[in-house]
Amino acid sequence: MKKEAVCCPPFDPKKWDNKTLDWRNRRFVKARVFTLFYMPVNFGSVMTRLVSKIEAAGARMPDALCLADHASMWGMDLFVGVDRKIPGVENVTLSGKYLCKVYEGPFSDTGKWCKDFEAYAKRRKARAGKPLMWYTTCPKCAKKYGKNYVAILARLN
Repeated sequence: MKKEAVCCPPFDPKKWDNKTLDWRNRRFVKARVFTLFYMPVNFGSVMTRLVSKIEAAGARMPDALCLADHASMWGMDLFVGVDRKIPGVENVTLSGKYLCKVYEGPFSDTGKWCKDFEAYAKRRKARAGKPLMWYTTCPKCAKKYGKNYVAILARLN
């Protein structure tokens, strides 16, 4: 029996769920993904390009953190966490306190999760900014693991 490759590391929701993260100049590389009505079109090719640049620089991607900012129906910005500056791509840092909640289920539940996250922030008496989505595994790995975890993070204002 041939064992299928797993490209995404396992995700531990306990490390992230219901947490407030305090980031000081957390490094990311940023890239734009074309979307069609919020559905990513070239996500795979953008990630392949970013990962090859990251690996060529000898860098690591702590926690395999990849945040998506759904800027419009036509594009989203990706922020891939890295441990150092990467040449040939846009390097950015994020700082501040971020509220994080983890969900599990099909991507079609995203709207429901976003509403729940808003209510969660209100219950915590937190004013959260625009949500960032962390799709913790690709669809193939989610199927292999039997879980599709998605974390929502938002900077606290």
